[in-house]
Amino acid sequence: MRPAAAKSRSGGSDPNQRLLDDYQGALELMQQNKFDKARTALEKIGRDAPPEIAERVRVYLAVCERNGAKASLSFNTTAEHYDYAISLLNNGNFEEARDQFEAILTNAPEADFGHYGMALLSSMTGQAEEALAHLAKAIELNPSNRIQARSDPDFIDMADDPRFTELLYPET
Repeated sequence: MRPAAAKSRSGGSDPNQRLLDDYQGALELMQQNKFDKARTALEKIGRDAPPEIAERVRVYLAVCERNGAKASLSFNTTAEHYDYAISLLNNGNFEEARDQFEAILTNAPEADFGHYGMALLSSMTGQAEEALAHLAKAIELNPSNRIQARSDPDFIDMADDPRFTELLYPET
């Protein structure tokens, strides 16, 4: 049996085996983070794939698209990166927004807006402790964030928390 498998790998005439070999090759490309090449291979496979493989091909194509898009993201400034993260947040893509805010803070740990964005995200996802910590840091780095947070509707879930009130209104 091994010689037949080796033959099909080298271009034998069994179309099903060739399809499976191509499919395996595409998966290997994905494991190597070569998402553009994997996408091309999967698109080719998808045209001739039987239904049981076609569904998996569609799933893997989506993975390639998502990872390929991540790899191609580049920003001229940290502010542009922040705008992108906020757009993800506004669209409800919380996991991806978190990844982007974390990347901002990794590259610019003193970026007050990065901490403010993480505070927004944390508030919107019910993580009060994390929201308070990031908001406190954002205010420490730029006191005008205190004024901004007072009127920001994304902090509505924090409004009843006395720690939030203390942070925003220290003078009372």
